[in-house]
Amino acid sequence: MIRAPQPAFAELATDLRFPEGPVALSDGSILVCEIAGSAITRVHPDGRKSVVARTTGNPNGLAVGPDGALYACNNGGAAFRELDGILQPWGASDRFDGGWIERIDPVTGEVRILYRACDGHRLSAPNDIVFDAHGGFWFTDLGQARPRVRERGGVYYARADGSHIQASIFPVETPNGIGLSPDGRWLYVAETVTARLWAYEVLEPGVVRLRDSRWARGELLAAPGGLIGFDSLAVQADGAICVATLVDGGILRVSADGGRVEHIPLPDMYVTNICFGGPDLRTAFVTLSSTGRLVAVPWDAAGLPQHFADLAQ
Repeated sequence: MIRAPQPAFAELATDLRFPEGPVALSDGSILVCEIAGSAITRVHPDGRKSVVARTTGNPNGLAVGPDGALYACNNGGAAFRELDGILQPWGASDRFDGGWIERIDPVTGEVRILYRACDGHRLSAPNDIVFDAHGGFWFTDLGQARPRVRERGGVYYARADGSHIQASIFPVETPNGIGLSPDGRWLYVAETVTARLWAYEVLEPGVVRLRDSRWARGELLAAPGGLIGFDSLAVQADGAICVATLVDGGILRVSADGGRVEHIPLPDMYVTNICFGGPDLRTAFVTLSSTGRLVAVPWDAAGLPQHFADLAQ
């Protein structure tokens, strides 16, 4: 693994309550989920913050759908602890009873729950989300940790109108970040605890090719080792996958063939997510969650445009 120097960055917002799920909008503003604040917050180009919606539970991953609405993975309720000014997630909250997928009207702030269960099994802790060209979305369910029990995670596919959900890969060990290759042929999944990045060939919406192996059901792209965890991810236009990393905080950039792995450090042990925006999509917007910051990093490659990026007015 190549270790890059820490890049220059600009702080766009501070005092956010464990931000995640950044979404760059065409007007230059950035949406984030404040997980510990149970809110979707808009960071304006001048640094001003405004609340788009308040939710129950804890919104985690966020994306714009084909109807211009926001779709959020809600983990259902996480506990946090603060130690020496650093905010850290600490398993399930006392109120936890499963998570859900919710649709948020960006104009009115109305929050509507779309999915709580799949095939009769309640969702545990939905985490990250990506829409495909067909208007459906893939999402990860991390699973939730209790003192002596961990619920199993999985990868799901659903329609934005609330009419269909299916389990596409189950079980998966703490799946977190999820993304698609530029041509839509590969689905990428980052596992938090194992710090492994997998690629699955997409056969049709909601269906991937699975190997008949309990150890490697997809193609292993990266597993750097050491004290590091994987969080959410974004994909560059050239196909490289950029995974936010925990403990050894930063962005792990993996080439599409897995042949090059580079770690770009940032000053937070909970670097949780990245998205691309700005002119030519050459600015990385990164959430430094334990210190409550959203930062902008000049990037040396263009990000992959999202299929749906503009909000309903």
